[in-house]
Amino acid sequence: MPVTEGINLAMMLAESGMIENAVNELMTRPQLMMAAEASPGMKSAMKLQIQKWRGYVQHRIAKVDVADRFSQELALYQKVRQWSSETFIDNAEQVVKELEETSGFYFKARKLLEHEQKKHNPMFHSYFCHQWYEHLQEALKAAQQNELEHHKDELLKDLYQRIETMQQMEKVDEAGDEKRAGRLWDMAKAKLTRTDVERLKSITKFLQKSSELQEIADSLGRMANEVDDPNQARVQSEELKMVEEKSDSVTDDIVGVHPSDDLARLLPNEAMFLAYPELEVVFYKHLVDKRLMNYRMQGAQRKLRKVKAYKTQSKQVEQDKGPFIVCIDASGSMSGYPEQCAKALAYGLMQIALADERDCYVMLFSTQHITYELTKQDGLSEALNFLSYSFHGGTDLSPVLEQSIELMGSEKYKNADLIVLSDFIAPSQSPDMLENIARLKAHKNRFHAVCLSRYGNPALMEMFDTHWSHHPSAFERLFSRQAS
Repeated sequence: MPVTEGINLAMMLAESGMIENAVNELMTRPQLMMAAEASPGMKSAMKLQIQKWRGYVQHRIAKVDVADRFSQELALYQKVRQWSSETFIDNAEQVVKELEETSGFYFKARKLLEHEQKKHNPMFHSYFCHQWYEHLQEALKAAQQNELEHHKDELLKDLYQRIETMQQMEKVDEAGDEKRAGRLWDMAKAKLTRTDVERLKSITKFLQKSSELQEIADSLGRMANEVDDPNQARVQSEELKMVEEKSDSVTDDIVGVHPSDDLARLLPNEAMFLAYPELEVVFYKHLVDKRLMNYRMQGAQRKLRKVKAYKTQSKQVEQDKGPFIVCIDASGSMSGYPEQCAKALAYGLMQIALADERDCYVMLFSTQHITYELTKQDGLSEALNFLSYSFHGGTDLSPVLEQSIELMGSEKYKNADLIVLSDFIAPSQSPDMLENIARLKAHKNRFHAVCLSRYGNPALMEMFDTHWSHHPSAFERLFSRQAS
């Protein structure tokens, strides 16, 4: 049996039903069933993950160590099987000796050989190879089963962790939908500590109590649909339209005469040929040649026709929602209430990104900046790190704007909404930067700013399409702190 035949055997065993049994066993686990019943979004996400795992495991165990663990024994088996009975008897001792170092079949092979030396069975070679093949089959099946159990344990551990994280997130924010649950499931591998949950609850409560921040987040979520883009608003539609066409078959008006063979429209003087027997032949000749003078009739025929046209539907057409790029000022001047606002608003935007299935790229900046992509597998963990981050350092907006411009030039982040959360206590940007921003605006990228200080630089705000200012009174701040 060559290695390729060994792989075929491995694939045959992998498709023998062991994987289906493992999947069925997973789906009937009480904890998984209870979680699936509690949330339709979690149920669909869980089923999708198990189906992906099924495909991965089937591919993985079909190749379980065939090249390493069994290759030497498979090569020896193939060589021995092709020998004649005489050659096998002459070399049987050497074969069994080689098996001692490579196979668990050695002990049975030794007993079979000792028994044969007493009886001299002519079918011994065939019987020996058959027993050897069955051993290989069982050994490979056991190896695959061990591999399957290992992967199943890993999957269960991952599923239980995701369910636990999802349940903790439901305690934080019960207003979730199926799309958001599916997206959050992909990020739920991160384990939430009790401190994480309490911090999320605090930020969620702060956001809910601040109606102005919630309104800003909702407005930013709708912004992609409010873009006045004539090219995107003009859509090609196909509709049925009643059209009039000139037709000779519609007898609305007499418009003249012409030669033809239509007896129903025959001029009266043409019938005179039939009055004289000697001219009757002329009539029939003109009829065959279509030379009889007929009235020419014409009218308007009305019929339905499919017509393609461009229509402007600015209010009705749903624009594709691009990704979010959220830049959060982590300078020392943001500490305190602005820091709470920035975290709450960023968390609100993250929720919108999950619900709308939008990619979300987050950057924290002061004199340096750090980045993470929310919708990747470790995105939730990174988001929690951000929410526990203490703001410090100075403000340098240029590096994050440069990286945002670079992202917007890529295919993934075209048509993006850039949101800068800052106190904007920083110098104005260079003419080159303003030119690059203007170029991206022309390609339907949108720039938004939320100023969390009354002392922000007005010149900085001018480069954004839209901007909000949020700096409530001391009483409103006190109320928000008590609420959170």
